[in-house]
Amino acid sequence: MTRTVLTVLGVLLAIWLVITVIGALIATLKFFLYIGFVVLVIMAVVAVIGRFAKSDS
Repeated sequence: MTRTVLTVLGVLLAIWLVITVIGALIATLKFFLYIGFVVLVIMAVVAVIGRFAKSDS
């Protein structure tokens, strides 16, 4: 009986661990996606400002 209970607890712990790791990976990827989007916007703004500065001179 004890062995069955510990096996069930072990399986539940393993499932919880896998779900937690998957959630952490998704959160990390979302963070990198947001950072990449901000960098893309900054690069676009700098490129536009650079083109306007070249056309003025």
